[in-house]
Amino acid sequence: MATSKIPGIWRHDASVFSPIPARTPGIWGILDQGDVTVWTLAGDSGGPVGFEDHGMCLLGGGYGQALQAQKTIPSTGDKPAAGEQDEKVLLLAAVAYGESSAKDVYEEMAAIASVLVRQSDERDQKLDVLLGPKGTFAFAASDGNPRTAAFRKVSPHARETDSGMALAIKAAHNALDDGKDYSNGAYFWDGADIKTNYTNHAKVKLGIKLTDPKHNIYNIKETSVDITVHWKVPGKDGKLVDGKARGSYTYVYESTAAWGGTIFWRYSDAYLKATGNAEYR
Repeated sequence: MATSKIPGIWRHDASVFSPIPARTPGIWGILDQGDVTVWTLAGDSGGPVGFEDHGMCLLGGGYGQALQAQKTIPSTGDKPAAGEQDEKVLLLAAVAYGESSAKDVYEEMAAIASVLVRQSDERDQKLDVLLGPKGTFAFAASDGNPRTAAFRKVSPHARETDSGMALAIKAAHNALDDGKDYSNGAYFWDGADIKTNYTNHAKVKLGIKLTDPKHNIYNIKETSVDITVHWKVPGKDGKLVDGKARGSYTYVYESTAAWGGTIFWRYSDAYLKATGNAEYR
C-alpha cells in the first residue's frame, strides 16, 4: 500500500505509472491524472489537493461503490451557460456585440449593455421594442450590422466557443442582473465615427467635454457652444416670447468612460437644468 502525497490520507496508488492525461478541470488539475467521472474526493477532484497525487481512495467496497455514482461536474468558471437560449439575453448580447469594436473588450460590451438596459428602464420600453426592427436607438439592432448578424446566425455552441460572443453573453447577463456598470452612468455612446465624421458629428456640434484624458481614445478636440435658454411667457400679442433666463450651458455631452473603441456620454448638468430635458432623451 502506498501513501498519497497528501499527509494523513492513505491511498492505493493503482495508477501511479499510468500515462493518463489530466482530467480535472481548472488550473489545479494539471497533471493530476485523476478520473473525475469516478472519484470525487481529494486527489481526483478539482482543487490544489489534487495536484499530481494520482491516488484512488481506499474505502470499504460498498461505500466506494456508492461514491462512484457521484460524478464531478466540470466548472465553467466565468463562461456563460452552454447553449444560452434566453431571448432577452441573446438580443442584448447581439446588439452589444455589434455596437462594440472588433477588439472584443468585455468592459466595452458590458458598458453598452448597461446603457441599453438603462435606456429600456428609463423609457419604460421593453428591450425587444427598443432594439426591435423599428428601433433607432442602437442601429446595430436593425441596420444589418455584420457583427450582430454573425452573432445571430451561428449556433448556440458556436457562440459559447467564440471568445468575443461568449463575452457578449456574459456582458448581457451582467447588465440584466444589475452587475457592475462599466459605463459609469452613461446614456449614450460613440464609436470611431466621432473621429471619421468629426466635423459633421451631431454631438461635436452640440459641444463635448472629455472629463478624463483617458476617455479621449480618438484624440479629438473638445467643442463648446454658448447657449442661454429663457422661460417662455406670453407677449403683448399673445404669442410666446423669451422671459427670464432659465439657464445656460457651454456643452451638452460629457464623457463618463471609454473602453475598447467606444466613448460613453451623459448630458451635462447645466444642459439638463437649462432645458429641463430628460437624461435619456
